[in-house]
Amino acid sequence: MKYLFFFIGIAAATGQVKFEPEHTEVWEPKPTKITPGINTAPPSDAIVLFDGTDLSLWEGEDGTPASWTLNDDQSLTVKPKSGGIQTKAEFGSIQLHIEWKSPEIVKGEGQGRGNSGIFFQKAYEVQVLDSYESVTYSNGQASSVYKQHIPLVNATLPPGKWQTYDIVFNEPKYEADGKRIKKGTLTVFHNGVLVQNNVEIQGTSVYRGFPKLRDINLPKKLYLQDHGDRVSYRNIWLRKL
Repeated sequence: MKYLFFFIGIAAATGQVKFEPEHTEVWEPKPTKITPGINTAPPSDAIVLFDGTDLSLWEGEDGTPASWTLNDDQSLTVKPKSGGIQTKAEFGSIQLHIEWKSPEIVKGEGQGRGNSGIFFQKAYEVQVLDSYESVTYSNGQASSVYKQHIPLVNATLPPGKWQTYDIVFNEPKYEADGKRIKKGTLTVFHNGVLVQNNVEIQGTSVYRGFPKLRDINLPKKLYLQDHGDRVSYRNIWLRKL
């Protein structure tokens, strides 16, 4: 399509064409028709990772069966000290929908309050934290790209309330030798509010030190963190981009 506009632009600049509306109409390719989700239902082309019934698409971070707690309300809860869970499948660029809830009974403060995290390709973290009237470092609060990007606003609901992340992850590009040729990006909506606007991922999310290049030999799995707090999740689905 870019070539169409390039040649039309040249023709227009030289006075060789009289524009008609159809000159700039592009009919192919046609976008694939899908059925959008209604309320909390995923769209028809989504991969549903967790619908409340089982953890068959997940495993422990060491490859053992996922051991987090399944709840009667079709959610799952971190089982502290059991380790994080990850998808069995690998994913590149995706649109992710996930809902989470910090414990209603508040214990601790700052980073010790309702802490978990969503890691894309087990490397790039969007923070999950009870940041409702709670103070911590800004690039580590809820909806931050951990230690890299502060959210535009704090859209956190009170503890015990279900919250929503809708995230667009565009993976970074690497050459075969591991050299990065293009940084990835993240766009995050927290409870329907834009909090990360297509920000560049500097590298892996690390607690101490600075971001590093991801090892391209590691599997590209979506990973949910066990940080010792009983954070719950539900309605997890994604779309490949």
